[in-house]
Amino acid sequence: MDLKTATALRRLRLVSGPEAISFLLLLVCSVLKRTTDFNAVPVMGAIHGILFVLYVLFWADAWNRAKWPFGTAALYFVLSVLPTGGFFAERKLKREAENAVIASRARQEGIVNA
Repeated sequence: MDLKTATALRRLRLVSGPEAISFLLLLVCSVLKRTTDFNAVPVMGAIHGILFVLYVLFWADAWNRAKWPFGTAALYFVLSVLPTGGFFAERKLKREAENAVIASRARQEGIVNA
């Protein structure tokens, strides 16, 4: 894995957690708006919108650079629209990055020719 691909995956991983948190907070704010006089939906909606757009941009870049099959790319996109999906995406991306580092080190040491 080259540096640009690793950077794209890292960016996606780093934005997936905050995007999931903002989604959950937006849901809480929506409930509070309907049950109390507290209305933070415009603020949380804007924050979540920005984070979601960043997630989609970083997802597209990671898909392009990592050459994921369609199923993998679709999975990461579906995880972005689920309330807690970003946490699962972050965990899966972390595992993928660790495996890539292990494979890269194995290639450098001549253990694997892949």
